Amino acid sequence: MALITFTSDFGLEDYYVPAVKAKMLSINPQLIIVDITHQLTLYDVAHASFVLRAVYNDFPKGTVHLVALNSTNALKHGYIGIKLNEHVFIGPNNGVLSMLADHDPGIIVKFSDAHLKASTFPTKDILAPIAAKVASGAAIHDFGGPLQSIRKVISRQFKASKKEIIGYVLRVDHYGNLITNIPKDLFDKLNPGRYLIEFGRETLDSLQQTYHDVEPGDCFAFFNSLGLLEIGINHGHGANLLGMKYDSPVHIHFDQ
Repeated sequence: MALITFTSDFGLEDYYVPAVKAKMLSINPQLIIVDITHQLTLYDVAHASFVLRAVYNDFPKGTVHLVALNSTNALKHGYIGIKLNEHVFIGPNNGVLSMLADHDPGIIVKFSDAHLKASTFPTKDILAPIAAKVASGAAIHDFGGPLQSIRKVISRQFKASKKEIIGYVLRVDHYGNLITNIPKDLFDKLNPGRYLIEFGRETLDSLQQTYHDVEPGDCFAFFNSLGLLEIGINHGHGANLLGMKYDSPVHIHFDQ
């Protein structure tokens, strides 16, 4: 199955998204192209990597993922293809692909000059043809040579001890809910049975299962489908009401 996902910060008001799709379909009309999102915050590597990391493994192995974020400014570090967990990612070497896993990709290829061209629209003119050909059966090695290491962006890491976990907000979603980097398996390992979750101006001493386990206007905290601690206010914009944002700290204190 020739499957490509497409993720960008292009928005939906202009011709950019359909132009890239048209280029890929002109190479192989049988391609299946799935939009992940084109509403990424402009130039926001953390947002792009969070969205991709959350969803790419739900697609079949062998899927090609085309990533366009600040692509026009990538000439200094080039364009790359990587293979990670049997998925292929194609995009600029600007750090976004380095945040998809906690380990290095198994294969990193820097696309050679023979496949590059001067362009004000490199996603369409450079990356889209490569993505279409790889999805149609070509190997990423056909378009360049091995790269020793990918350009890395390091995200904020949680801190943990027997007394507490200090985590940080990774993402404020469309509803104002705050998704943190505190994983459930770590919480389960350290939790002695009594704890206090501190965030913004609020504290909670218990976890919920869903948003609606609390009344509208009340705070909630639970581990979401990604296995990450999520906090917010039912039927309210938690980030605004709690005075929190990306990278805001969240503490879990354990009662020893």
